[in-house]
Amino acid sequence: MEKLVEQIKAEYEIFATNADAQVEKGNKAAGARARKAALTLMKDFKEFRKVSVEAAKDETK
Repeated sequence: MEKLVEQIKAEYEIFATNADAQVEKGNKAAGARARKAALTLMKDFKEFRKVSVEAAKDETK
């Protein structure tokens, strides 16, 4: 799960950087990169939820 959390943090940095470039500078290409990062983050968050639930189940056993 640690690797997944690090992956989420890295992808969020990419998203934040590109989203800021789009909002502050009107950079359209950065907007496309931010949207791509957002999709990746959604997938990663779903995987995190799945792994987290499994870990919680294992702890209760």
